[in-house]
Amino acid sequence: MDPSATVSIPQRPIMDLPRAREIRTRLGRLVPGGAHTYAKGDDQFPDHLAPILIRGSGSHVWDVDGNEFLEYGMGLRSVSLGHAHPAVLDAVSEQLPNGSNFTRPTELELLAAEDFLGLIDTADMVKFAKNGSDATTAGVRLARAATGRDLVAICADQPFFSTDDWFIGSTPMNSGVPAAVRDLTVRFRYNDLESVRQLFASHAGQIAAIVLEPASATAEPADGFLPGLRELCTANGAVLIFDEMITGFRFHLRGCQAEFGVTPDLSTFGKALGNGFAVSALCGRRHLMELGGFPAERERVFMLSTTHGAEGHALAAARAVIRQYRTAGVIETLYAQGARLAAGVRDAIHERGLSDYVSLAGRPCNLVYATLDADGQRSQPFRTLFLQELLRGGIIAPSFVISAAHTDADIDRTVEVVSGALDVYVKALNNGVEHYSRGRPVQPVFRRFT
Repeated sequence: MDPSATVSIPQRPIMDLPRAREIRTRLGRLVPGGAHTYAKGDDQFPDHLAPILIRGSGSHVWDVDGNEFLEYGMGLRSVSLGHAHPAVLDAVSEQLPNGSNFTRPTELELLAAEDFLGLIDTADMVKFAKNGSDATTAGVRLARAATGRDLVAICADQPFFSTDDWFIGSTPMNSGVPAAVRDLTVRFRYNDLESVRQLFASHAGQIAAIVLEPASATAEPADGFLPGLRELCTANGAVLIFDEMITGFRFHLRGCQAEFGVTPDLSTFGKALGNGFAVSALCGRRHLMELGGFPAERERVFMLSTTHGAEGHALAAARAVIRQYRTAGVIETLYAQGARLAAGVRDAIHERGLSDYVSLAGRPCNLVYATLDADGQRSQPFRTLFLQELLRGGIIAPSFVISAAHTDADIDRTVEVVSGALDVYVKALNNGVEHYSRGRPVQPVFRRFT
């Protein structure tokens, strides 16, 4: 497998980041893991090319060492319009002089709820929070309260639902979660209705909720799977919860529940809802949501109560994001630009004979890639090499998650850099990855030991 002719990148290669190294050392002494989100940690990037960022605009970001990068991943999929989007910043700037937090609700909370429920019209009520974990855990608590049951069934094929014990106890990083709590979470397989039937049969009358992403980065629902889940939950008295943190405001304007015509009892949204500002939402059927308020003749549920859940500037950001989605064709742009990127990257992979070693998966709006070694096995060393070569070319891409701000020129440049990275990949397959990759390999987030 001889590599194709090397493409020259119209930018000086990024070889080292001395200022970032210094800051990372200081961060590591003050912040566990050096980051406030595991997916942003130092172990997720090559150790000599892990930039520390200072600002972003559109699809570009700048670091403390004076480098400019094209970014994919976009704040763990939370920035779909582009960094510092003018319409969002204008809405936030207009709200800031009015204050951000008060002792009583504001009219803005009503307006934000009306805007949100006008878009997610499968739900009757909404409660805002700051992050997805809190919203999803509140949904689980509601389901347990409504059903009087303890068990929660989660999709075993999907990577993340919450930082709370009911989910983290099911991962390899379950240290600190009591065994009694771990035992309250059971698992089913995506697109496998029989695995759900077996859970209901083996835990009859015990399962409070089924929790899953209706679609994911690498899997779409098979015909009949989501309707089948709806029927099984109804028949067995369980609450169906859709985690639309990623799919909402990316896969479809109104979430996958609208795309596939299956209405859950509860659903959670976040990520792109604020275009980087901290806002999430739990929404759903009135008879469930009202349990967290003042239910008639029912015991009240401490569903969700956050000091900053209705922060003014975050709700203003959410309203601006919803307006953009309604008027600016954001979803269409995400798909169109993602398709352009996917075509260019796949062509580059095919031209170098690497189709058995590097692959793209997912919808164009939400692409992820896989790196395999010479034996066809998933490889962290080869992932490290690929990340390294992308970073050297000025691309931050733990995945290829597009934003509406990525231009044709951005994508063309990305394909050039990917082509150069793939040339090195071929050499590494032929001669050994250790000859081309610097430092320790990147690691999966969920692992028991360092």
